[in-house]
Amino acid sequence: MKKALRITAVAMALAASFAAPAHAATWSTTAQYGSTTMGAYSFNNDIWGAGAGPQTLWANSPTDWGVWSNQPNTGGIKSYPHIDFYVGKALGSLSRLTAVVSATTPAGGAWESTFDIWDTNHANEIMVWLNYTGTAAGCGNVKPISYNWTAQGCAIPVYTNVNIGGATWNVYRGNNGGNMVYSFLRTAKTNNTTVDALALMRYLQNLGWIGNVTVGDVQYGFEITSSSGGMDFASRNFSVTAY
Repeated sequence: MKKALRITAVAMALAASFAAPAHAATWSTTAQYGSTTMGAYSFNNDIWGAGAGPQTLWANSPTDWGVWSNQPNTGGIKSYPHIDFYVGKALGSLSRLTAVVSATTPAGGAWESTFDIWDTNHANEIMVWLNYTGTAAGCGNVKPISYNWTAQGCAIPVYTNVNIGGATWNVYRGNNGGNMVYSFLRTAKTNNTTVDALALMRYLQNLGWIGNVTVGDVQYGFEITSSSGGMDFASRNFSVTAY
C-alpha cells in the first residue's frame, strides 16, 4: 500500500508539473519573418529554407531570448532566427566592435551558433561560428561556404589555426551566388565568449579581401539545418559594443 501511495503521489506531482502553464515571453512569433525591435536591437524569426518546419522565436529582452525550432532531418539550411544590431560606421573609424555571447544549444540536430556580419552594400558577409555540429576542418553535417572542397565533400580552409582576438580560427572563403562569404570557425567550440569582431574584420582587410567597408548589420543567432522533434536554443547576456 505504501508503495502504491508513493507511486500515486509521484504521478500526481508529474501531472501537476506538466499541467503548469509556462511563463509567457514578453514577445513571440511563429511567422516566417516575424520581427520586433527592443531598444537598439531587433529580432527576426527568419525562416527561409525549402521544406522548413514550425518555429517559435521569443524574446523578453536582448539579453534573454531564444527559439524553439522543429526542422526536418533533411539537407539545406532552414532558418536563421537572430538578433540584430546596426552599426553604420566605416571599418577604419571604429576603435572597438565586440559582442558578449552566452548561449544554450541542444546536443543533437545540425546547426551552428553564429554571427552574420554585413557591410551596408551586402557585398560581404562575415560568419563567425562559435559552436556547431560539424567540424572545424569543414566536415560533418554543417559546413561553411568555400571555393574548394575535398573529394569527401569537406570544405577546405584557406588558413588554419589563426589566432585573432584571443581565439583560434580556421578561415574559409567562398561565394553563395549573391555575395562573398568569409567564415571563421572557432577551433575550440564555445557557447560563452566575447568576440572581437573588429579584429576579425581587420584581419580580412589586411588580406585584401575587404576594403574600408561600412559595417552594417551585426547579427547573431542559430543557423538551423535540422532540429527534428523540436529543439530549444537560447541566448542570454548578449550585447554589442561599437564605437
